[in-house]
Amino acid sequence: MKRIFFIVLALILLALIAFLLVPSPIDPVAWTPPKAPELTGVYQQNNQLSNLEIIHKDQCQQCEDVAIDSMGRLYGGQVNGDIVVFDNGSRKVLTNTGGRPLGLHFDKSGNLIVADAGAGLISVDVTTGKVTILVDAYEGKKMIFVDDVEVAENGVMYFSDASIKFGFQDNALDIIEGRGNGRLYAYDPMTKQTKLLLSDLRFANGIAVAHDQSYVLVNETGRYRTHRYWLNGPKAGQSDLFIENLPGFPDGISQGADGLYWLALVSPRNLELDEILDSPFMKNIVAKLPKSMQPAPVHYGFILGLDGNGKVRYNLQDPSKKFSEITSIQQFGKTLYIGSLYEGSLAKYSLN
Repeated sequence: MKRIFFIVLALILLALIAFLLVPSPIDPVAWTPPKAPELTGVYQQNNQLSNLEIIHKDQCQQCEDVAIDSMGRLYGGQVNGDIVVFDNGSRKVLTNTGGRPLGLHFDKSGNLIVADAGAGLISVDVTTGKVTILVDAYEGKKMIFVDDVEVAENGVMYFSDASIKFGFQDNALDIIEGRGNGRLYAYDPMTKQTKLLLSDLRFANGIAVAHDQSYVLVNETGRYRTHRYWLNGPKAGQSDLFIENLPGFPDGISQGADGLYWLALVSPRNLELDEILDSPFMKNIVAKLPKSMQPAPVHYGFILGLDGNGKVRYNLQDPSKKFSEITSIQQFGKTLYIGSLYEGSLAKYSLN
């Protein structure tokens, strides 16, 4: 019996040594996050989002973003690459991007501009479904995780590249690694030139252009904050923080009515993740574990409404998991249309 015990122990030790010797998929750096804010005060826990309505049930699989055209038709980008359109109860597949559509926004000509993790920044003709690649590389290096886009009034397209190292399927590794692999770009369709605005972002995510067009906002998911890059005025070309130390992982951000910006928190902060962020050794260990054993998003509904100074004006939460892992919000009138990286449906919430 003792012999069997020692054999098993030896096998376990050998397996542990082998695990430790396996190269890590990341090159981590230490970062000590600020203490997560409590769900009190402006972040007081509530169940207001439990009043949302599930729409197009099981007809929009993991549609991270939604867009609404001038006719009120709703568009979503499915996990299989399909761009789907909902019009008065009908559903049709407009096209397939051949990649993973994430961010959606219309330009002034009515083309659907798509930030596609696999295909790059693309334009879709909504009458024919024709896909045109606008940007898929920068300085000769192919983009592998184009994440979100918004079109300014002058036609310039601001878009994020979440990571120049990890693709969509390995998004968690980028956040665990903690290096500045994210980028913010501007693409001018008139000159067909792409300009790098910000680098060194820890998972660049949602994009929103200011109501007065004076700046562009970009979420830095891996640092729980939103940057503001100034487009004109005395601070043009500079950046500062719009809001920081959020109680969750910021994903999408969009213009709302009355000067508001809607910010989607895909998940509340993860204490287990925060505790290893200052330890490259532990990061390497976690990165080598199966995905099922790595820190995972919490199924929770969380939306913030921010004013032009980054102050919280709306705090909408739902701990009941009715519609969770919210990644985008688009306001149309008094209604918020909501997408999710997890759900197979869309949702809407009335502000009345």
